Order: sequence, then C-alpha cells, then structure tokens
Amino acid sequence: MRERTFLTLCLLILVNQLGFGLITPVLPAYARSFGLGAGGVGLIVGSYGLARFLANVPAGQLAERRGRRAVLIIGTLITSVASALIAVAQNLPQLLAFRVLAGLGAATVLTGGQIMVGDLAPPERRGRMMSTYQGFFLVGVGLGPTPGGILADTLGLRAPFVAYAVFSLLACVMAAIVIKETKPAGGAAASLSRDSAAEPEHEPAMSVRAVVLGAPFLLVGLISFVQFFARTGAMFTIVPLLGKDRIGLSASQIGVAMTLVSVLNIATLYHAGVLSDRAGRKLAIVPATLVSGISVALWSQSGSYGMYIAAALLWGLGSGISGPSPGAYVADIIPPSQRAQAFGLYRSVADAGYIVGPPLLGWMAGAMGYTAPLMMTAGMFVLSGLLFWRFAPEIRRPAPVSVAVTPPTGEPASRLP
Repeated sequence: MRERTFLTLCLLILVNQLGFGLITPVLPAYARSFGLGAGGVGLIVGSYGLARFLANVPAGQLAERRGRRAVLIIGTLITSVASALIAVAQNLPQLLAFRVLAGLGAATVLTGGQIMVGDLAPPERRGRMMSTYQGFFLVGVGLGPTPGGILADTLGLRAPFVAYAVFSLLACVMAAIVIKETKPAGGAAASLSRDSAAEPEHEPAMSVRAVVLGAPFLLVGLISFVQFFARTGAMFTIVPLLGKDRIGLSASQIGVAMTLVSVLNIATLYHAGVLSDRAGRKLAIVPATLVSGISVALWSQSGSYGMYIAAALLWGLGSGISGPSPGAYVADIIPPSQRAQAFGLYRSVADAGYIVGPPLLGWMAGAMGYTAPLMMTAGMFVLSGLLFWRFAPEIRRPAPVSVAVTPPTGEPASRLP
C-alpha cells in the first residue's frame, strides 16, 4: 500500500508540473507584452514566490488538520483556475493578481506533496524516495519547456497558460479519485506513514520552534533559499532574458536549454538519493552546491548558444545531485508529529528566495547588465555550500542492520532487526 500511494502521488506531481514546465520559457516574454522591463518581469515572477511564502505554513497547518489529500485537491484546483485567468489577463494588475493566486495554489500542492513523501519514506530509504518523487517532478517540468516554446511560437504567448490550466485540472481529478490519505492518525493511515524498524518508538520532546531555530534547520534552509533565489531569479528570469537580448535566442531555443537541464536532473537524481542514503546528506549537498555556483558564473559570460547550453548542462548536473538531499535532511531532523508544520516553515524559508531573487536580480540586470547579478548569485552558492560543510552536522540515520541469532533450543537462526 505504501508503494502504491507513493507512485500515485508521483504521477499526480508529474501531471501538474508538466503544465508548469510549459510556461517557464515564455513567462518573461509574456510579462514583457504588458510593457514591463527586466525589473517588472522580476516583480511578476517574484509575486508568485511571495504568495507561496505566505501560503506554505497555512498549507502545512491545513494538512495537519484536514489531511494531505484535501490539500492536494484544493491546491491543484486553485492552480487550474489561476492559470486560466492568467491566459485571459487584460492588464498588469490582473496579471499580478492572477500570478499571486497561482502561487497560492502551487504552495498548497507542493507543501502537501512533500509532507506526504515524508509520511511515506522510512529514514533508510528517504533519500531515494525523495529523489524518485523529485524525479517525477522534474520529468514534468523538463518535458514542458520545449512544447511550451513551440506553443508560444505557433499559437501565441497565452497558449501555454491555457495548457497549464488543463494539466492542473487533470491533477485535481487524480487527487480526488486515487490519492489515499497518509496522515499518521492510527489504523490504515498510520500504517502508510510508519515503519516500526525505521522510526523511533518515542519521539523526542521537541517543539517546532526548537527545531527551526537550530543550526541544522537554519543551514539547510540557507542552502534551499539560495537554490530558489537562483532558480527563479537567475534561471527563470535573467537567463531567458540574457538568451533573448544578448544571444538572440528564440523561445524554442530557450525551451530546449531548460529541457536539457531537467534531463540531467532526472539522470542524476536517483543516484544522488543513493549517495545521500549511503554516504550522508552533506556529501551530496556541498559539492553540488559549488557546481551550481560555477554554472551560474558560466551563464554570466555566455555569448553564444553553445556556451549557454554548456552552462545549462552544468546547472542540471549540480541541481540534480543536490536535489533530494535538503528535503531528506529536513525530514531527518524533524520528529514525525511536527512534520507538517516544520515542512511548511522550511518551504517558506526556501520560497523567501523566490520573493527576493526575481525582483532584485531583475533590478540589477536593468541597472548593471546581466553579468553582475549572475556573478553575485554564484558567490551566494559558494558561501552557502562552505557554511553548510563547516557547521551543519550530519544527521543521516543508517539503515537497520540484521543480526543472526541462534536460539538456545537449537531452532534455526532468525534474522532480527
């Protein structure tokens, strides 16, 4: 039952994020069609992150009170409605308001999904299950940009948003019909979320406040903040504009580059999860964070499509290796009874990067060009990686070890955990 529920959740995220992938290469150009410059484009992208930031904690609280399934249904429905409204927006205030609504829906979906994975994943397989979940997530995002660019080139910039509304509605139907509840509450639900060999019998008496103010949570939060800052501020905002303005790329060419990022993410994710489970979270997080910084620095110097693609490939490698490990690290340090609220707070810390990155980097690009904001982002990657390496403890729980026991009666030996 655990595996079936997990696979169903992965398929739902795949369908939902396929729609999101459709809009990533065209959103900056669509925002520009309303007469905005680079700073205004950053504001439109960042408003989505602000909505996610504000909604993450309430979404976690709702998941604790009403269950994970209800959160997924509500979130996918909001996303579908918001995407359809964006497609028919007539002015800038409408576009801004509908992007905020889309951010509320996305926060609800992503927070509910990550909590559900935390419910289902025993510690000794947490990295691999997180990587599998994120792999489905990235397959959806990765398959979207190229057809999204083609849709925009052939049917106009509004077409990908209509398609996103359709895919989110399909995800809503899936959540309503086939998703099973995983909230630990006794009986069948608890059986999905607990593994007697994996979770401690008695949780430590630790408040959410104590967890989130501790060094492990703050340091992994910094890693995720920088990742979201770079992903939304650099990759989703500055990098497409740089490709269009400096190199003269079309929406389809930019979409191909983004698809290649996701292909590398997908190729490395499972192996990253295995590395995270066997060698520890830090060995996956730190080198990958440094590689991501190098890729952003390479983007800042791009003057040809070949160099642009090379930076995208390096970014795909770094973000793929790091991908599942921060979430697994958070699940390691959070007692199961605090999981929903703490994951909501963790996602808000990460989404703070979504708020700050696009408008700040967009303003810097308008004032100083594309090189300065990208080099600053690269430096943030290096700093966060070094701080995590130096000060974050390794909290990976090893898998249970079987011990052969020979009963005194002469009966065959049994295997005890």
